[in-house]
Amino acid sequence: MNPPERRPIEVVLPAGPATVSALWTPPTNGTVVVVAHGAGAGMEHPFLTGFTEALAADGFGTLRFNFPYVEQGRRMPGPAAHAMATWRAVVDAARESAPEARIVATGKSYGGRMASMAVADGLDVDALAYLGYPLHPPGSPEKLRAEHSPGIAVPQLFVEGSNDPFIQPRAQFDEVVAGCQDARVVWIEGGGHSFEVKGRKVTASEAGASLAPIVADFAAAR
Repeated sequence: MNPPERRPIEVVLPAGPATVSALWTPPTNGTVVVVAHGAGAGMEHPFLTGFTEALAADGFGTLRFNFPYVEQGRRMPGPAAHAMATWRAVVDAARESAPEARIVATGKSYGGRMASMAVADGLDVDALAYLGYPLHPPGSPEKLRAEHSPGIAVPQLFVEGSNDPFIQPRAQFDEVVAGCQDARVVWIEGGGHSFEVKGRKVTASEAGASLAPIVADFAAAR
């Protein structure tokens, strides 16, 4: 398998254009999975490397990218509007590279939530898959981040660790999923927010790769 192609993508932000880095692998099965990183790590985190390499080995195109704040060397995410604009630019780039392909928007934690907000705001994709959706900050279930979810019409997949503190209490998460138009959940038993399981030693790359078949099955069924 050839290594992904590194390419720049221009994003139009309120303060002017910005350029973000991306890694592209073309599809052989007609589907591209666009992948965003979580708040604390960029696109080359081993978790996302393992995840996208496993998808590419199964014939999926992948396009993973950085948000502008990572390119600028900052640790904390910028405004949600910047992330949503980046999602629009990256999906446009994916469509330009593979015009006939179906597009599945996927993100680890923050990246997935930003994808959902962009889709609720009109971004055109065929499906959404979340790798650990951050429903609220740990220990603060009153700070819910799902008011936009009922307005999303495309199929949604939540891949969630059963011990993830970002979705406790579980009843609240179940209620949010039930309020979606078309959503399903796949549980990783004992998994935390990064899908770590107590007593099970796996690398971040292996953890990411282990989720690829779940997203691949979902993407293939759309």
